[in-house]
This record gives sequence, structure tokens and C-alpha cells, in this order.
Amino acid sequence: MDAAHVAVAIAKIMNTIAVIDFETTGISPNMGDRATEVAIVLLQDGLVVDRFQSLMNAGVRINSFITQLTGITNEMVQASPPAEQVMREAARFVAGRPMAAHNAAFDRKFWQAELARCGEGAAHPFACTLLLSRRLYPHAPNHKLGTLAAMHHLPSAGRAHRALADAEVAAALLLHMQLDLQARHGCAVPNHALLMGLQRTSRHLVDGYLKRRAEATFTP
Repeated sequence: MDAAHVAVAIAKIMNTIAVIDFETTGISPNMGDRATEVAIVLLQDGLVVDRFQSLMNAGVRINSFITQLTGITNEMVQASPPAEQVMREAARFVAGRPMAAHNAAFDRKFWQAELARCGEGAAHPFACTLLLSRRLYPHAPNHKLGTLAAMHHLPSAGRAHRALADAEVAAALLLHMQLDLQARHGCAVPNHALLMGLQRTSRHLVDGYLKRRAEATFTP
């Protein structure tokens, strides 16, 4: 794809995608763990167009390991808005848009569990930049967010394991993937639907999937 086609294709990234990251007290809401911070970055047509971030008070204690990992203390969350209030604001911010996260299985669980606590629906499809990186960059040393950010020379957005910094890096990684899908694979409109299809595709079938999507784009 030449530069002119790439420029046109960038303008056709059609979906606004809400890239989300949670900091939590543990690994699973099914084990009683709760969110302590949420951040959402809206990515549209190759640009970050808005952001949402808040600590939240879920009425649970944060252990010393989590505090050391994230820098979030019990005092910080005790002075923060109630989790239910924050999650309602987050749901209004996302407004039904398709979503993405790095290791989305983790964030999706907390998104659904925290919204359920405040009576909000949570039927949002999640693209996963970790799964997508396994399809697009199988030779990466690993598929951790920090490793991929360094490999692709993505800008640092602040301290790792804080929600907004990680959401910013995940959004930058997602945009990098979309541009690769355009420039390297001929997928002129690498929207959320294409990403969802790609992450469900077995690794040995990725080339065929992307070829079919590229050919469908240019079929009269």
C-alpha cells in the first residue's frame, strides 16, 4: 500500500474504541477483589479524543503488595468517590462504545462486576491487545504491555500499574496495530469488528484471515 492509500485508510478507521484499564485489590472479583482505579482512553480515527480517570472507594482494604505495585494507598481510596458513583460515570463516558484492553479478560471481569454492583448493563465487546499481539507479533519476547511498548518504541505515559498510564500505552499499542494492519496487511479499515475477528483466529490461520479482509475491502 503506497503512502496515499495509507493516508486515506487512516481516515477510515471508523469506530471510536474505549481503551480501559483497572487497578484492583487482586486478580478476580469472584474472590472478593474490587477495583481501586479506572481509566478510559477514547481512540478515534488515530487520535486520542478524550480521557476518563478516577480512583474509587469500594470499602475494602488494599494490602501492602498492591500498594507497592501500584502506589495506591488505603488513604488515597478512602478520600476518593464511592465505586458505584465512579462506575456510573465511567459507563456514561463509554456510552456503549466497543472496548479494548491489554489482557482484556481481566479488565472485562472487573468492568462487568463493578457495573453489576451499581445496576448498570455491561454488554460491551472487548478487543484484547494481548491476544492481537500474539497474532501480529508472534516473535515478540513476550506479550506484556511494557515489553510491547519498548519493542514498538511507544511513548511512556507515566508509572506502570496506574490505570491512566497503562490505558494510554494500551491505546498507543492498539493504534500501532491498526496502522500495521493498514500498511503491512492491506486492511484499509482496521476497525473493532476486524480486531475481534483477528483475535478469535488461530495463529496459523492469521495470514489467510487478513488476506480475505484486505481483498474484501477492495472488492467493487
